Amino acid sequence: MNVSRLREALNKAVLRGQAPASSQLQSNVVRVFISSSFGDMNEERNALMEKSYSELQSFCQSLGLVYEVVDLRWGVRDGISVDSMTIGLCLEEIQSCKKISVGPSFVVLLGNSYGHRPIPHLISEYEFELLLSKHSDNLDSVKFLNKWYWKDDNSVPPSYVLQPISMYFPHYDDMDPESGPLRDNDILSWHYTEARLLTLLRTAALQAEKDGDITAAQKQKFFKSVIDWEIEHGLQGVRAHDTTMVLAVREMQKVRKKEAQRNLMHFTDVTADGLVDVEAQELLANLKSQLFSTYADNIILHSVELSKNGIDPTRKVHAQYLDSLCEQFVSQMKAKISRKAVPEAQCRAADSSWLLQEINHHTRLSSAKCSVFCGRESLLGKLSLKLWESTLTTHPPLVVYGPPGMGKTALMCKLQQEMRSLLGPRAVVVVRLLGTSYYSSDVDLMLWSICLQICRAFGLPQPSLQTSNSFEELVRFLNCTLSHVSERGESLLLVLDSLDQLSLSNSAHKLRWLPREIPPNVHVVVSARDTGLPLSYLRGMLEDPGRFFEVDRLSCDQGRDIIDAYLRSAGRCLVPEQSNAVLWSFQTTGSPLFLKVTLDMAKQWASYADISDVHIGNTAEEALSLFLQSLEMKHGRQLVTSALGFIVSSRQGLSEAEIRDLLSLDDTVLAEIYHNSLPPNHTIVRLPPLLWTRLRHDLGDHLLQGQANGIPVLSVYHRQFMDVVRERYLSAEQKTQRHTVLAEYFLGIWSNGNTKPLHLPSIQTNLNTDRKVPSQPLWLTDGVANLRKLHELPYHLISADKWEDLCHIVIGSMEWLSCKTLTCGVSSVIQDLSLCTKPYDCPEILLIQDTLELLKPTLDFIDGRMNISLLYTEIFARLYTLAEIYPALIGTLCSQCQDWFASCPDPILVPRNSFLPSPGGELKITLTGFIKGVTVIDICSQSEILVAGSEDGLVIAWNLKDFGVMHIFTGHKAGVRSLRMMSCGAYFLSSGGDCTLRRWNLHNGREKYCIHGAVSASLQSTPQFCVMEERLVVFTHSEGQVKAWHLETAEFLYNVVMEGTASILGVLEGTVSVLSEGGLITFYDSSTGLEKMQTALTSRSENFIPTCCLNLLKHRKLLIASQEGFLYLISETGKQIVNKLPSSISFLSVSEDEKMLFAGCEKTLVVLHVGPNSIDSSLDLQHDDNVLAAAASGLCQVVVSGSEDQVIRVWCLSSGKLLDSFYGMGSPVTSLAAYGHLVMSASSSTNCLKVWQMDYNPSHRTKSRIPGNCCLVTLSKDGENVFYVRRGNRNEINTWNSSTGEITSTTTETMDASAEVWCLELAQKKKLLFCGLKTGTIMIYPSAFPLETLCIPPPESLSKVHSMAVSSHEDWLAVAYEDSVCLFEITTRDSFPSVEGPFEKYTLPLLQPPLTAIALLVDCRLIFGTEGGDVTMYDFKSASTTALESHDSKITCVTLSNWGTHALIGSQNCVQKLWGLTPLLLQHTMEYKGFFFEGVLCATFSANDKFVFTGSDDRTIKVWEVSSGKLLFVQYVYSPVIRMMPNRDGLVGVSELGLFIKEGFRCPGGIRAAYNALQNFRAQFRVISKVKKTETRHTVIKETDEAKHKAKASHTCNLL
Repeated sequence: MNVSRLREALNKAVLRGQAPASSQLQSNVVRVFISSSFGDMNEERNALMEKSYSELQSFCQSLGLVYEVVDLRWGVRDGISVDSMTIGLCLEEIQSCKKISVGPSFVVLLGNSYGHRPIPHLISEYEFELLLSKHSDNLDSVKFLNKWYWKDDNSVPPSYVLQPISMYFPHYDDMDPESGPLRDNDILSWHYTEARLLTLLRTAALQAEKDGDITAAQKQKFFKSVIDWEIEHGLQGVRAHDTTMVLAVREMQKVRKKEAQRNLMHFTDVTADGLVDVEAQELLANLKSQLFSTYADNIILHSVELSKNGIDPTRKVHAQYLDSLCEQFVSQMKAKISRKAVPEAQCRAADSSWLLQEINHHTRLSSAKCSVFCGRESLLGKLSLKLWESTLTTHPPLVVYGPPGMGKTALMCKLQQEMRSLLGPRAVVVVRLLGTSYYSSDVDLMLWSICLQICRAFGLPQPSLQTSNSFEELVRFLNCTLSHVSERGESLLLVLDSLDQLSLSNSAHKLRWLPREIPPNVHVVVSARDTGLPLSYLRGMLEDPGRFFEVDRLSCDQGRDIIDAYLRSAGRCLVPEQSNAVLWSFQTTGSPLFLKVTLDMAKQWASYADISDVHIGNTAEEALSLFLQSLEMKHGRQLVTSALGFIVSSRQGLSEAEIRDLLSLDDTVLAEIYHNSLPPNHTIVRLPPLLWTRLRHDLGDHLLQGQANGIPVLSVYHRQFMDVVRERYLSAEQKTQRHTVLAEYFLGIWSNGNTKPLHLPSIQTNLNTDRKVPSQPLWLTDGVANLRKLHELPYHLISADKWEDLCHIVIGSMEWLSCKTLTCGVSSVIQDLSLCTKPYDCPEILLIQDTLELLKPTLDFIDGRMNISLLYTEIFARLYTLAEIYPALIGTLCSQCQDWFASCPDPILVPRNSFLPSPGGELKITLTGFIKGVTVIDICSQSEILVAGSEDGLVIAWNLKDFGVMHIFTGHKAGVRSLRMMSCGAYFLSSGGDCTLRRWNLHNGREKYCIHGAVSASLQSTPQFCVMEERLVVFTHSEGQVKAWHLETAEFLYNVVMEGTASILGVLEGTVSVLSEGGLITFYDSSTGLEKMQTALTSRSENFIPTCCLNLLKHRKLLIASQEGFLYLISETGKQIVNKLPSSISFLSVSEDEKMLFAGCEKTLVVLHVGPNSIDSSLDLQHDDNVLAAAASGLCQVVVSGSEDQVIRVWCLSSGKLLDSFYGMGSPVTSLAAYGHLVMSASSSTNCLKVWQMDYNPSHRTKSRIPGNCCLVTLSKDGENVFYVRRGNRNEINTWNSSTGEITSTTTETMDASAEVWCLELAQKKKLLFCGLKTGTIMIYPSAFPLETLCIPPPESLSKVHSMAVSSHEDWLAVAYEDSVCLFEITTRDSFPSVEGPFEKYTLPLLQPPLTAIALLVDCRLIFGTEGGDVTMYDFKSASTTALESHDSKITCVTLSNWGTHALIGSQNCVQKLWGLTPLLLQHTMEYKGFFFEGVLCATFSANDKFVFTGSDDRTIKVWEVSSGKLLFVQYVYSPVIRMMPNRDGLVGVSELGLFIKEGFRCPGGIRAAYNALQNFRAQFRVISKVKKTETRHTVIKETDEAKHKAKASHTCNLL
């Protein structure tokens, strides 16, 4: 099997949850262990620290890597560094570096000293007694060895332990200055004692080897030095040319024998007597010989003459040596990093290894958590049985719960192991120990990783990035994926441990994302604490108590079994009195966590330890406190306090390098370390790495290693341990201090050689020191962001109350906002801003947050993969008008945007005004989650819930307080037709095109029942169902039949017996009313279904057609509306009141108190007062288009209407005055709901809801606009004036001034009242406005003579004016009528404008399709396009026609360049053609295929004719290069641009929503080869160019594909 297939097989096993626990973590860390002897290489280590490490950090940052050095010799005293306990730590660190590092991992600095050869800390019982036997003839030696080595029977097998030095030499570690002589004496005594111990052990070992009792390898432990051990482990498995190691060897030049003894004792091996250690030097020579024989080509070799003080950096020759060593070291490291790390990084990117690493993390951690499983076998069996029994049925999730520390995680991990064997080898097991990694802490990332794993494991279609950016889409995708797995007959187990550990984003603890109904063959098991939100929501979701399993206290016997198993796995045991003491304390808690913490300490107890010296707590909290206390005593209180304080204060955990850096920045830690002496180096002061390594080792698995952005990080694992740490080490003052240091670290304040003052109070010393922490740039290199800084810094600035830094570096920095948005997604930035709003009352933060909320749907739709220009444009276009009002932050951001636009290296459209909705304006938020249009919405004001259903069958419920998604309901297989919330928002009923009626629980998000065939699939004017809640009956209508069902159980009750077909109208006082043919209303008893009464509608025609009906429960009345405009009010007795409204009634709605009734009558919204026995018309509210929906707000005393023209209008109920209009829905408004000051709008053709606020700040409203959906618009070239005709009144021409924002109207008194304006054209220079009327008349308004009006009478045929065109010199006017095109001359008489003619007339062919667009050249040539796509040029002078290449669809625009050299012809499909006019030649055919709506609506050439701008149906503005036809830039503007004109450096235009757009276009002289105009869009474009061959006499057209370009697959923006 080749490597790629092997990797594929291993990856498949990982995806299926079958990864081996030994699988390695991949990272982007270059972690190097420095191995050297302590004394003679001190200057070399210092030189590397000072000169090399910073350069390598910068180099690694440029590759997107992190550089980390582990030098356990640096900064510590000799005695500490060579302690026998340290050897094990060094070897562990070497293995860690080899495991984690993606580059070199091991560096050897070998000089002239073999190094310290320590005494073994542990010797096995057999080995020690064997060695003793070799001294049996010397009782003093035996006694001496027994004095220092004590037998520990708690070790399995027993071993002898070296006793602490301080037991016999109490002043050895006493650093008190007053104890100096005593300490020196003890140190000297220990040296002699150590020498004697080593001599005895080595002598015995040599004899034992000679006697054949031990091997040579076993003997080596008594002879080898620390560096030899390190080299053996570091080079194990390393080949000669491996990239994982660097070797540097220093040889000394020959010295005279007289000087050797005196000068070299500081950098060579000496005995306790001060003599050269010949044996050690021989071992050193052998070690060097082995290295040279194997790794000669890789060794950095230097020969140096040493002074009496060894290496002296002040000597020139030594300084040159150190510089050379650093240069060679850096050179080799860079080469090896480049060779190893860069290819691995590319491989990881290609393989999406983050997912494999995430799965490996949880698999490995899960194996560790249940490696010793004992005491829960019975509960494990019950869970396994319950899962197995539900395999073939649809079932809810299984819940494991209990108090903290009761072993829920271990049980969950063991359960997945057991179920794997039960489900079979093909089963996929997905495990997430929530909160233990970056991707398992946030619900969106967790769902995404789970969906990806399941899909890749089973070979199912994977979620798109668009899906990953939408919480609602992810939830839906997960449910669908589980169903697909079930349908395929595959087995899947999903285990989610510790729901409480999820972050609060997207209301994760409310569990609306958790599937309620699990299909067959799929199992979901979750765990939660016995208190808190998750469990309470689970209890509300799941009605079956049998799905809940409690993990309670352990019994004493179970505790004893756990003690034995746990210690056995660690190779330890306890003597009976120790074991009994642990069990006695355990009985009070029964907590496995207590037992684990206590046993972690008990593992260190020796059998000879006095039980009276052992302290055991009575609770888990006490045990944890005792554990921390023991750490403080061993490592120093301040070191433990700061280390754990920093870890707990972090947002995502900290890497070990970061912890060492932070401790080096903490002056209190350094003051504790250097309590009695100065640091070894007075200019570079850091925490000695060994101190942290020791503490990290003793913390054990209380620290959890995970990954954050490719970097291994440490965090506190258990919540109870975290609580104890916070209480013990994070007072309010300490918390601020920790966050301050963290903030300064991620700001990089003390990097790049910046010195930080250090005060050492105990020795009254002040130093100015370099802490050698890395710099923290925002971008590590091009395209690689500093993710650690992005995630951590905002949190720490807020927590440290660093307001100015927060504003300057984060909130008020476009560089920061763009970097984090590009890298982490806009949701991450919004979360940061929401953190800022809690401690700071700053309106600007809220406005910036709202800005990102407004643009989030767009970024989500394009997969979050955007060009930075999109973000800058969006933010600037939304905040531009607020810059002067809020200069501090918003003004700063706008200024930064302008600076960025000015320096942008790529083509870009630069906004010159604010043409997008501003934050704090009328649009509050856009609610997404649907795929198709929204068909129905309903709100419950009591419970503050909004529910909406869509054409895709989905129903989503939102909380109106924060617009968080409560539940996503999937079940309907076709569009949702109606919704009704019941019981104050406790549940709701829905009916759909799948003929089902469903009841949903809004508390737990589950479907209670589904009645198939209950309703009709087709749309109908009467209700599909109605409810009599007090009698628990629901009535449905299907296929002309009415049926009754029990509201709670869905039990069928009866059919309503009737003749013919009928429809439900409503319920009244124990009866259900049914409408049958001929307008006959029958009332049936709701209990029996028997007929009670009949009545016929009065004032009805023979063809009575009901359009809608309404139940007035408070009035006990029914309302029925007819197509003829009649409105019937019917009481329970059959009494009728009839009103005639202006026209057919399309809908009815009523206020919450049922006092006001609203009826949609075409373009009129009729407002009626409803009395006990009357309906009185109150107001007729006129609209420009048909009214489709209305809703009343009792709080505001207004009614809100939505119409066909996509406008939402707010009316005063008392006066009928139009108070406000909301533009931006983008499609006809078919549904409305009002709640307080909020308005929710929806459209059946738009897959989102928009929420509007009626109490917005008027100064935040976009002022650059005209009314939306105007039928005709034209504008001046400078954009000063916009002329438009509204859809509702085509007889009126309005003018809007962009400078003042004022609207004026000109009503033509001479214009026939019945005539409608059909087209508009403007002569820019002569300032003449031409208005073509439906009657064929052309009205001309000269702006220089506002009181005058000119008129061109209609032609004899009285045909309407289709279109007009003015030549660029403005001397000719072409008018296209239905049957001809006429040419008029524009001139002046006595300085007064005049239009004469027609001088020429072109009669259109009889069968030619209608003209749709025309353009007139200065030489009187006319280009026109038709409905059928034909394009023709007609020359008025020669009366000749030339057919141009046609299009496949309607011609939508014909636009001429300013100099008349080119014409752009656009069509309704994706094709536009650019023609050269002198001579006539098709130069470029430009095709743009987007996601949808490609048609070109308008176009204009730039002032210099180098570019052409187009506005399209896909709501974008595109910029094309005229010379090449290439697409240069695409900008999404949220609404189709319907008219545009050139400005001096760009364009001005008006969108369909009425937004006035003014932009400049910047294009650099040369465009980057890598530039892609479609980076933000899911689209492609192609240009086919035709060039003229000049070497022939005739014109020959040749097609070329040189300009053909297809962008990479990407997304475009969707309908919002």
